[in-house]
Amino acid sequence: MNFHRCDVLWTPTVLIMDTNAVERVRNEGYLPKTEFRAWLEMTLARLACFKKDWDDAERRYGGVIARYPQASFAPEAIYWRGVMRYKKNDHAALGEADAALKRDYPESLWAKKASVWGG
Repeated sequence: MNFHRCDVLWTPTVLIMDTNAVERVRNEGYLPKTEFRAWLEMTLARLACFKKDWDDAERRYGGVIARYPQASFAPEAIYWRGVMRYKKNDHAALGEADAALKRDYPESLWAKKASVWGG
């Protein structure tokens, strides 16, 4: 018996689809309420990114950072908020995101990803 098959869904599986029924975001497995709420807000930000609505995405990522600073998604929100600001021609935003991640979430994967932006 193969327990590592990738074509088997895990319970629960939540799919976020766009208006064309294209899967945009997926979460498999349980999350605590606060983490799930942060994840849902991250998906709304991600959907705004697909529409290239940088202002809405930045606002939504900022909301995750403000409301869920202890959630595992907070470092990712800082990273992507920096990217959204950069997309709006704020060229200092990536360095600021790197500094915030080093300060607040130095051991996170997102701090490592943003490390190329800083000095």
